[in-house]
Amino acid sequence: MSITKKVSVLAVGLGMVGTLAACGSSSDDAGSGSGDSKTVTLVSHDSWAASKDVVAAFEKESGYKVKVLEDGDAGQAVNKAILTKDNPQGDVFFGVDNTLLSRALDNGLFQPYEAKGSDQVLPAYRADQDKHRVTPVDTGDICVNYDKAYFEKHDLAPPKSLDDLAEPAYKDLLVTENAGSSSPGLGFLLGTAAQYGDEGWEGYWKKLKANGVKVVDSWEQAYNEEFSGSSGGKKAGGDRPLVVSYASSPPAEVIYADPQPDTAPTGVADGTCFRQVEYAGLLSNAENPAGGKALLDFLLSKRFQEDMPLNMFVYPVREGARIPEAFTKFGPQAKDPQTLDPAKIAGNRDQWVKSWTSLVLK
Repeated sequence: MSITKKVSVLAVGLGMVGTLAACGSSSDDAGSGSGDSKTVTLVSHDSWAASKDVVAAFEKESGYKVKVLEDGDAGQAVNKAILTKDNPQGDVFFGVDNTLLSRALDNGLFQPYEAKGSDQVLPAYRADQDKHRVTPVDTGDICVNYDKAYFEKHDLAPPKSLDDLAEPAYKDLLVTENAGSSSPGLGFLLGTAAQYGDEGWEGYWKKLKANGVKVVDSWEQAYNEEFSGSSGGKKAGGDRPLVVSYASSPPAEVIYADPQPDTAPTGVADGTCFRQVEYAGLLSNAENPAGGKALLDFLLSKRFQEDMPLNMFVYPVREGARIPEAFTKFGPQAKDPQTLDPAKIAGNRDQWVKSWTSLVLK
C-alpha cells in the first residue's frame, strides 16, 4: 500500500519517498539461527517508514535491534519472499495486502502467531482468524487523484466515477500502474472488477485504453514523474492530471509543502476507490521467531498505530487510535469504496491480471 520514505518520512502510495531513519543495525548483527539473536529483521516493500523515537522505544523496551530490508514494490517483495521462504531474508514480512494475501498464505509464507492487541483490531480489517498467520497493520483507499490547477485552468469538472474516466473529456489524462507488478495498479484493476463484474470489466478497460490511459511500472513513477499535480511530478514535467494513487495523497502534498498551503493542490475522485488492507506476518523458518513476535506486537501497539499515519500515510486498524487532523481535513477515507471478498480475489486474480495484460499492454 502504501504510501514512504528515505532520510525523512514520506508517504505510502501517496506522495513522497523516504527511508527509515536509522532504526536498524548493521547486517553484522543479523540473526544467528539460534533463536536468541538480539536483532529482529523486518522485510518490507519500499514504503515502510516509522519515527526514529518510536522504533528506539521498542528497541529499548524489547531488547531487540530492528533491521529493515526493503525489497521494491509490494508485488515484487511478496514474490521474492515466497521464493526465499525456506531461507528467509528476515523474521517478519510487512506489506502483503488483501490483493495478494491469498498468494502468500497458499504458499506457506507465514507461521501462526496471534499478536497482542489483535482483539483491538477493527472487525472489518481482520483476516485469517482461524489460523492467525497474518496481523492487520494499516488500511488505505486506492483512488484516482486529480490536479486541481489543471481542471480549473481548463474549466473542466474533475471526474467523480470510474465511468467518467472513459468519457472523451478525459482522453489522454489518466496514468495508472501495471496491475501485474504494482499493488495500487492491481487494486485499481480489482476495483473495476468489483464495479463492473466478471462480464463487464474487460469492456471497461477497452474503453479506458481507447481513451488514452497510460500504464507505467510503479506508483513512484506514476505519481512522482507522470502526475502533474504532485510536487515530484511538477519538477519532472509530468503532464497527466489524473493518477491512480491513494485517498491520503492530498494530505501528503500539504504536509510536506514549504510553505504549507491552506488547501490541498490535489483532490480525490471518491467514486473510483478500492479499499486496501496491509498485513504483517511471522515468516516461516524465521531465525528469530521470538523477536519477530515482539515486533508484530509492536506493530499493533497504540504508539505505533498512532505514529504510522504521518509516516506511511495510511490509516490505523486499531480501534481508538488517533487520526491526524490533516487526514480528516484533506484525505478522509472513501465513503463507499469498492471491496472484494478475499476468496473472489484468490480465485480470479491471476487470470484477471493475465487478461488485463493481454488487453491493455499488447
